Amino acid sequence: MFRNQYDTDVTTWSPAGRLFQVEYAMEAVKQGSAAIGLRSKTHVVLACVNKANSELSSHQKKIFKVDDHIGVAIAGLTADGRVLSRFMRSECINYNYTFESPLPVGRLVVQLADKAQVCTQRSWKRPYGVGLLVAGLDESGAHLYYNCPSGNYFEYQAFAIGSRSQAAKTYLERRFGNFNGSSREDLIKDALIATRETLQGEKLKSSICTVAVVGVGEPFHILDQDTVQQLIDAFEIVSEEEVPSAESQPPSEEDAGAGQAPPADQGAGADQGAVADQGAAPMDI
Repeated sequence: MFRNQYDTDVTTWSPAGRLFQVEYAMEAVKQGSAAIGLRSKTHVVLACVNKANSELSSHQKKIFKVDDHIGVAIAGLTADGRVLSRFMRSECINYNYTFESPLPVGRLVVQLADKAQVCTQRSWKRPYGVGLLVAGLDESGAHLYYNCPSGNYFEYQAFAIGSRSQAAKTYLERRFGNFNGSSREDLIKDALIATRETLQGEKLKSSICTVAVVGVGEPFHILDQDTVQQLIDAFEIVSEEEVPSAESQPPSEEDAGAGQAPPADQGAGADQGAVADQGAAPMDI
């Protein structure tokens, strides 16, 4: 049977046991601009890429403050993200009014997942076409959750969603072992580097990315562009200083009698590796 006989209604199952409308919503998340989250014991950092439809228009906001201890970054349909962020704010206000204490992050994530799941079993509704990275801090520590349009939710040490997020995931998988003990500055640095991995040859600037932080003694807030640009410049200076020190090794080997051929072969291998890496990123998207 063809897929289009089963994808016109969210409540119609295919013979393979799939709900295509839910899968289409998850595909909308993959097509959205990238959003990245990292957490340590004390802090959580969110970063996202800002995309504008044209040079004459402004970009859509991708990071929302929910409460002093919770914030979200979205990828996918921004309109759905705004609706869900307002729902989360309402839940936090109601809980705080009733119990006079902040809403635990895990409980809010479950409520959000339940709201998303209802849309997968009502014929007159459609799934929310947005994925949310929920960053928060409560009595049990720092948390980073990913809420899926299907109603599933997962807790992560670090995660990336959206367009070309696989490149960021590759970087995070290499570094995630250090995140638990990382400082606030190190988390921001890793978030910016992971964001840069999602850009196709475009230089990372504060105008095309947004960074937000929440942690112990630090309520959720979005860093201003000047601060982000200073951090980007500082990281680029460090990387430029490391390159000459790495390139200073071959001359010493040549003086020892290594000859001209090995550096040339190494350069060719590096060029081939670079070409392979450039070709691998689009394949993983």
